Amino acid sequence: MNTKVFSGDRMIDTKNGKVINNKISIIVENESIIAVDSSDKITSHPAYKNAEKIELSGTLLPGLVDSHVHLIGFGDGTTGDVLVKTDDNLLAINGAQNAIKHLDSGVTTLRDLGAKNMTGYMIKEASRRGIIKTPDLIMSGRPITIIGGHLHWFGEVATGANECVAAVRRLLRDGSDMIKITATGGSTGTSNVKVPSFNLDEMKAIIDEAHKFGIHTAAHCVNTEGMRIAVEVGIDTIIHGRFINQDGVLEFDEALADQIAEKGILLNATLHQGRERIWQLEKKATKQELTLQEKDEIEIFNENWDEAKVVWNKVIDKGIQLVSGSDASWQHYKLGGTSFQDEIHAHVSLGMSPMEAIQSGTIYSAKSCWVDDEVGSLEVGKIANIISVSGNPENNIKDLRNLKSIIHRGKVHKLFD
Repeated sequence: MNTKVFSGDRMIDTKNGKVINNKISIIVENESIIAVDSSDKITSHPAYKNAEKIELSGTLLPGLVDSHVHLIGFGDGTTGDVLVKTDDNLLAINGAQNAIKHLDSGVTTLRDLGAKNMTGYMIKEASRRGIIKTPDLIMSGRPITIIGGHLHWFGEVATGANECVAAVRRLLRDGSDMIKITATGGSTGTSNVKVPSFNLDEMKAIIDEAHKFGIHTAAHCVNTEGMRIAVEVGIDTIIHGRFINQDGVLEFDEALADQIAEKGILLNATLHQGRERIWQLEKKATKQELTLQEKDEIEIFNENWDEAKVVWNKVIDKGIQLVSGSDASWQHYKLGGTSFQDEIHAHVSLGMSPMEAIQSGTIYSAKSCWVDDEVGSLEVGKIANIISVSGNPENNIKDLRNLKSIIHRGKVHKLFD
């Protein structure tokens, strides 16, 4: 039996949204947590005496859970319309490297929401075989989409309820852990962002079939009508969740928000992706003159961000639970580094407390991925995915970037000076 005791100065209880402000220890057998208690009391546990003792300085909290990534993306501005022309072998290699980088940043669980052909499954298989060391991977495989719809160039294209059912079954056959649906258009050039992609009977067929086989669903929604259909037929998580009407105007729909809240549907707002691009441009501006197009990009983003914050505040006030998912590596948003911590930070920018934001990137992201019985909090019976940071992130969310250690499945992955 491989038994370890990990100790830290304090711990964030993400399940209850509380801080334990005294020396805390966690006993781990193999991959599982078997005890959590104050360091002075845990010495009486039968497994303590012969366990390996490992000191983790700082604040302990569960490994982060990124509920929305695209591992095969480059994050260098490459658009999806160009990405799809890249050879699958190169995409898989790039995706493997992105997964490694995300684990090195403290993300111990991630959900990939769309990859070309079999690339996503191959990354997971390489991880399973121990060829690469990655976070725990939850893979959607190819997203289900309509003809010419968002991500159609690497999606599972379906028309009509029967084809939608067949699409779910093909994805399950190939190894999908859950189903990603592009319920509206998006950045794909041929898609339409103003109207729903799937009709109600098609969306219902996808979700019902997924649920029949015990797997969950998440729907890309950047307009209100697409969201409305997804909510009506039982979607588990809404992605983006833009309240944009058919005229292309941002307009909060209170009745729809009430339905989302009442049904307990989670919402992955993908807040930082656009902000990351602006941060990059602002950094560039300190060294060289920006183009007029780049200056306009900053101005337009800031105007849209201010308008969006008003809507997001209404969403939060309705009691809709936001979960953290980066949507990296897409557009200019790379995986790794502090990218996911920046996504969590963006929730604080909307008015959430630092503790609420931390919960959005741990226990609630885990709930969105249907793995909150395994990860997302430091509790007996859960997988020993643990990180520690210096500082008090429940007061200053920026401290979440100050990684001191990463424990993945009971093994020390990294200890930082």
